[in-house]
Amino acid sequence: MGVRLNEDKELVARIREGLKRKGGYCPCKLEPSPSNKCICQEFKDQIADPNYEGYCHCMLYYKSRD
Repeated sequence: MGVRLNEDKELVARIREGLKRKGGYCPCKLEPSPSNKCICQEFKDQIADPNYEGYCHCMLYYKSRD
C-alpha cells in the first residue's frame, strides 16, 4: 500500500493553499471538525481498506494497493 500526492502540481498547490486558509482542515469540507483535519478521517478509513485504490475527497492524496 502506498499513499502519494496527486501528480497534478497545480491542483496540489491550490489544495495546499486552501489548507493554509482553513488552518489545516480540508478545504472541500464546509465545517472544520477534527474528522476534517487533513488527512481527513474519510480518507484514513479508505486507506484502512486493503481493496481501496483511489483519491481522497479533495484529490490531494492517492492510495494505491501496491
